[in-house]
Amino acid sequence: MNVTDILNANNGEKTFSFEVLPPIKGNGTAALFDTIEKLKDFNPKYINITTHHSEYVYKELENGLLERQRVRRRPGTIAIAAAIQNRFGLPVIPHIICSGATKESIEYELLDLQFLGIENVLLLRGDKAKDDRVFTPTRGGHRHTTDLIRQVQQFNEGYFVDGTKINHPGPKFSFGVACYPEKHEEAPNLERDMKYLKMKQDLGASYAVTQLFYDNEKYFQFVRRAREMGITIPIIPGLKPFAKLSQLSVVPRTFHCDIPETLAREVVKCHTDEDAQRLGVEWTTQQCRELYAHGVRNIHFYTVSAVESVTEVIKELGVRN
Repeated sequence: MNVTDILNANNGEKTFSFEVLPPIKGNGTAALFDTIEKLKDFNPKYINITTHHSEYVYKELENGLLERQRVRRRPGTIAIAAAIQNRFGLPVIPHIICSGATKESIEYELLDLQFLGIENVLLLRGDKAKDDRVFTPTRGGHRHTTDLIRQVQQFNEGYFVDGTKINHPGPKFSFGVACYPEKHEEAPNLERDMKYLKMKQDLGASYAVTQLFYDNEKYFQFVRRAREMGITIPIIPGLKPFAKLSQLSVVPRTFHCDIPETLAREVVKCHTDEDAQRLGVEWTTQQCRELYAHGVRNIHFYTVSAVESVTEVIKELGVRN
């Protein structure tokens, strides 16, 4: 069942989904499974699993010089997705990204997912490398999400990336994409950014999930403008509770979203991270109540460094099976 079917099957009830990261290489799955254990009893509708391809690190050699090497710190997205699905029986949505991937490696990801019976994916460009001024595609890879979408749709139609016909095509993939109520950091303006979202819809995206935000009005305005432009797919709000004092400056810089002045004033009054975490739970709970009251069917939570806060928010909302 694809994501839109999952959302439509809820008869207007309050629901949620959440995103997790694969464990760092060598760390095992204990912490990840503990996160899912804490949230599964509240009946999440699906779980997103992020993908992190290789990145550059600098390693010191015996002669004291530094050598730039590519490493992949969080491998195993597809394997983790299968493990979660088998262990917990919950729908999973692994990310497939352009960053660090070739067209061929993406094709193998799609084949592996078909073998595992996973038919929902989230298609993203992915972040640029830390040392790159602008996003640079991997040799033989894609520069834009729209190019990635075209490859997945070609696969859905029964053809490999080189044009060879697939002898026994499997079930077609259903996919979602990202969107940005406060525009993508590289977009010149929100209008052009939304045109790309319209293009993704026209190419076959069945829903979009937003970058995190703390001001609901920006989400409401974004949805209104999207509908005026003919964007009809569900736009799922993505939230992450504010949890630390340092996030007052880190969050806007990292995620390119504003902290509303009302929230910023309250954060400044906090003396400890515990105070900030309680404030974050209260703020996000109110965000959720307002979103649900405006007809939102599902809220997506980003759980990294915020599992306890997300759990508290869901308890406050009374979202249960």
